[in-house]
Amino acid sequence: MALIQVSDREDIDFSYNLRVYFGFLKKYKGACLFLVALVFALQGLDLALNYTFKLIVDNATLYLRHPADAEAFQRFLGTAFAVLLAIPAARGAGRWLYLGAINRLESRLIADIKRHFFNHILSLSHGFHSSHKTGSLISRLARGSGAVETMSDVLIFQYVPLLFQLTMAGAAIFYFTLPVGLAVLGTVVVYVLFSLYLTRRQNRANALYNNISDLEKANISDVFTNIESIKVFAKERDVEGRFYDLSARTQELQLDFWDHFKLMEGGQLFIVGIGAFALIYLSIQSLVAGTIGIGTFVFLFTTYGTLMQPLSGFVMGIRNMYRALADFEDLFQYGKVGNDIKDKPGAKPLAVSKGAIEFKDVAFTYRKKAVLSGFNLKVKPRQKVAVVGPSGAGKTTLIRLLYRLYDLEKGAISVDGANIAGVTQESLRGSMSMVPQECILFDDTIYNNIAFSSPKASRSQVLAAIRFAQLERFIEGLPLKEKTIVGERGVKLSGGEKQRVSIARALLADKRILVLDEATSSLDSLTEHEIRKDLEELTRRRTCILIAHRLSTIMSADVIVVLDKGRVVQSGSHRQLIQKPGLYRKLWNLQKGGYIG
Repeated sequence: MALIQVSDREDIDFSYNLRVYFGFLKKYKGACLFLVALVFALQGLDLALNYTFKLIVDNATLYLRHPADAEAFQRFLGTAFAVLLAIPAARGAGRWLYLGAINRLESRLIADIKRHFFNHILSLSHGFHSSHKTGSLISRLARGSGAVETMSDVLIFQYVPLLFQLTMAGAAIFYFTLPVGLAVLGTVVVYVLFSLYLTRRQNRANALYNNISDLEKANISDVFTNIESIKVFAKERDVEGRFYDLSARTQELQLDFWDHFKLMEGGQLFIVGIGAFALIYLSIQSLVAGTIGIGTFVFLFTTYGTLMQPLSGFVMGIRNMYRALADFEDLFQYGKVGNDIKDKPGAKPLAVSKGAIEFKDVAFTYRKKAVLSGFNLKVKPRQKVAVVGPSGAGKTTLIRLLYRLYDLEKGAISVDGANIAGVTQESLRGSMSMVPQECILFDDTIYNNIAFSSPKASRSQVLAAIRFAQLERFIEGLPLKEKTIVGERGVKLSGGEKQRVSIARALLADKRILVLDEATSSLDSLTEHEIRKDLEELTRRRTCILIAHRLSTIMSADVIVVLDKGRVVQSGSHRQLIQKPGLYRKLWNLQKGGYIG
């Protein structure tokens, strides 16, 4: 089996994770107090049941010794039986209220945490999302929010009841006999310390298992996202082999994690058995000495059994608590990640009236590689500027900097004279519309994918955008028309169909600045010819930046800027550039209406 490297991070920040969890929980103080009160009442009923048995045994013993007083014994039995019936009824009603309250509390906590971290992760920069696997983000968001139920169950079903049980039952046992109370206390202390010691030993195994589980889910997401590539290259067997290795490693680490509890459970049973032996031995001695009665002996033994039930759940609680905290760690760590692209204090919204754009002495390095250096460009209002150049020249980076997906190292970019570093990111990006090179659609209807850019647009406006992008004939041939679901990432549509949906979406946004990043790269020549006239009409009313490999699509641009290794090497109209030697004419001669490699 291939070696799968897994992070062995053990330093789970328990205090931070608990602070975050209780930060969400404190919003529901009233519900928590209500649950604590119910726990106290339910534990009191358990102790009352044991005490009722004690009274029955004591009175029965007394009656057997003095049978003449049968009437008093019958009256006592009537009262005792009524109590025995009332206690289960009260416990049932209390449990019903308890479960209803905890269900509502947990569902609200889960929703709060999911929304908080979904919104936070969504707000993080393009750089964060480009360096984190989508599958791992989904896995950690689901597992971290699901751990809320585990943690809440541990606290409210196990720890709080155990605390009350230890307090109430321990006080009752000490009240009747000090030696037995000390023996029970010693059993509880040894049990808890032993369980804590062994639980801490399995932390690393838990972290390893969580990390390999994330890696496995990320691999699954990556595979199904790229299923078409796998099919066309016939690499199913290779992918199966990779997943087999991952799942085998997951199985190995999962088994290692589970095996940590064999010694724990065996040791706990031994400790409980020794405690029971000590209780019986000391109780019988007290019984023989006449310091306690048979009823008290029964009470001590049943109370010890009642105490051991939540105590045995304490270990499972420790196990689940550590697992929940480990799951919290994987999600809550994102709360420590700040957005490296931040609005400046007092940043104002950008209001675009003309659509003028200027790049001034722009420099940008990505992963220690200079992408742009000393870049200058002025785009006048309603001017159509095309940017061309070989792959890696910096064309796409230019657009990302304009959208402030990254911050500049040097220089400035302004829109209508306003430095984009000093305006809010939302207003900057909302003032432009784009047709990207790689069109990714939501798993929704064609109509909703187009309306995404302008949710308040009327149906007639959406249909007008559909007609403009030459989608009308295609949609008419679909059974559900514009209500057709396009599939994940638009997988049910061809490249050209997806691109036309993206064009319609950008047109519907109706912004003064329009960016076309290879907007017609996926269209056939006939369709491109059909919409070119409409695109030209559209760009005359807007400031337009076109990124193009197909030079035939930008011949009518007002200015063509030729990029090479992050610098402007030529600029001018198509006619001017092909008449003088340089990179543009070389590219034109190479492709003759084709594509730049």
